[in-house]
Amino acid sequence: MTAAGPPAGLRRFREPPPPETPRCEMCAEPLEERHGHVVNVQTRALLCTCRGCSLVMPGSGPGARYRGVPERHLHLPGFRLTAADWEALQIPVRAAFFFHHSVLGRYVAFYPSPAGAAESLLPLDAWDDVLAANPEAPRPLPDVEAYLVDRGPERLACHLVPIDACYELVGLVRLHWKGFHGGPEAWRAIDGFFAEIRARAGEDRRV
Repeated sequence: MTAAGPPAGLRRFREPPPPETPRCEMCAEPLEERHGHVVNVQTRALLCTCRGCSLVMPGSGPGARYRGVPERHLHLPGFRLTAADWEALQIPVRAAFFFHHSVLGRYVAFYPSPAGAAESLLPLDAWDDVLAANPEAPRPLPDVEAYLVDRGPERLACHLVPIDACYELVGLVRLHWKGFHGGPEAWRAIDGFFAEIRARAGEDRRV
């Protein structure tokens, strides 16, 4: 005869609670690992959503509070952006993203930092000049798409990407960055991120 274990009703206090299932932040349906996102235009919050909620949210439209984040990735090899343009923007790091903030009615610029997404508070006249030099380039949908510029070791590259991809880069930097220079783990993560962006852009189309 063996000693009796604790009653089943008490066992729950000895065992860790089961992990919570991630749920859609709009309808509470369970989320798959690969899921969509919706932007709250007013607060700039990025909500994890099921595919259904992502699809029913409009991608644009005046007065819309929520906008679904699309999935297109475009490589823009013809985008005219010189090293002098980049210097004029005074972005202090390798990469930055620019999107049209519909509430403010203008473009804003952010870049990844170890503390999260940092907004460039400098006047963006130089960015307006860049856009004027690229009238044929596809424009990002307000709030939900962005130009992502990578000043890589060999050249400047510009992609049009979903806004959640930009915040994925921010998260990688925040997670892996160490010390003043970042460390090899951070740079492997950043290089891997841009390799993935290039691959996804190649799956769609080039402009």
